[in-house]
Amino acid sequence: MAPLEITASRADPALLDLPWETPLEQWPDDILAALPRGISRHVVRFVRVSGRVLALKEINHHLAQREYEMLKVLGRIGIPSVEPFAVVSGRTSRTGEALDAVLITRHLQFSLPYRAVFSQVSRQDTAQRLLDALAVLLVRLHLEGFYWGDVSLSNTLFRRDAGAFAAYIVDVETGSLHEELSPGQRHYDLDLARTNIIGELMDLQAGDMIDPEMDAVEIGDELVTRYEELWDALTSSERFSADERWRVSARIERLNQLGFDVGELEITTDLDGTTLSIRPKVVDAGHHSRRLMRLTGIDAQENQARRLLNDLDQFRADTEQQAEEEEFVAHEWLKDQYEPVVRAIPRSMRSKLEPPEFFHEVLEHKWFLSEQAGVDVSLDETVRHYILNVLIHRRDEKSLVTTETSALPIVEA
Repeated sequence: MAPLEITASRADPALLDLPWETPLEQWPDDILAALPRGISRHVVRFVRVSGRVLALKEINHHLAQREYEMLKVLGRIGIPSVEPFAVVSGRTSRTGEALDAVLITRHLQFSLPYRAVFSQVSRQDTAQRLLDALAVLLVRLHLEGFYWGDVSLSNTLFRRDAGAFAAYIVDVETGSLHEELSPGQRHYDLDLARTNIIGELMDLQAGDMIDPEMDAVEIGDELVTRYEELWDALTSSERFSADERWRVSARIERLNQLGFDVGELEITTDLDGTTLSIRPKVVDAGHHSRRLMRLTGIDAQENQARRLLNDLDQFRADTEQQAEEEEFVAHEWLKDQYEPVVRAIPRSMRSKLEPPEFFHEVLEHKWFLSEQAGVDVSLDETVRHYILNVLIHRRDEKSLVTTETSALPIVEA
């Protein structure tokens, strides 16, 4: 019997207790965690090891090792992706038959494959929100020079992000990193995404999981439009006269609103200096997330961060502290607003939503209750009402356990 080899980011002896001599599809149910899975060409299973949930994918050793390294690279450059945990190779069955290697990644908490999202709610705007998130992810990947080669909803996980979704890349088996992508590489990735997504939506329609009247082709076309609009906003050159220099700041502010920071801006003039041309050279996603982290230490998705920062600005105005240092006001907001709301979540319900998403939903609920009552409802009253009337009915999403995604109850997405 060949020796078992484990390449791991963190050594965990508990991995040795798993039945590596058995093909993954035959592993007993008592060691598996029943989590919703996307469609995959490989066998994928979830297990609980040392208190954590791990995703295992049976795959050729060379591809497993390559994908493991690629996920590490994507993590280092800040791309939303699953975290690689280990590669197990040298597997043989009890009869001496060689078995494929297994790539192990950490289960992304509070994430859902697209089929699980649609099993909860099947409106067309849900599809559009998922594709908005995928378009942003694809633009971020292409800005970094990453060619995906297998863009699809199946190879993506989604987390709630203040009424929208944030997309995470899961499968990078066919991906490759370049200094810069050619227009042909980008457009091939985009065309592949459109084709795959139309097929996936039609498959959901055939399974009665979404409205059969939904236009899958139109939604696929909208992904292309959203991608091209965002790519153009982030990379295109802009020309204007020298007395319109305010447009430099306006361009940067616009990119900040889209959630991107400009690390470097190329500014050129014509020979007589009457016309300026600007083009972003280095663009980095996560503008609002970084600002919120700097001010409060809260780690949030981009839209969640934008929502929390808006509430911080409102708090600053309500308490008449516009002249105070932003860091001091943020500390007070954290202590008086955010932390009391998050601490109010009953321990038994803390796996239903991430704290920033919970805070966002409480703010939305506060607006709803105040609109109904015709007066401003207090935050304390809102929190109690939300927990007793909304949160209690939600499914756990930290590690959503189920044997069939189609069996999930319908809840608001």
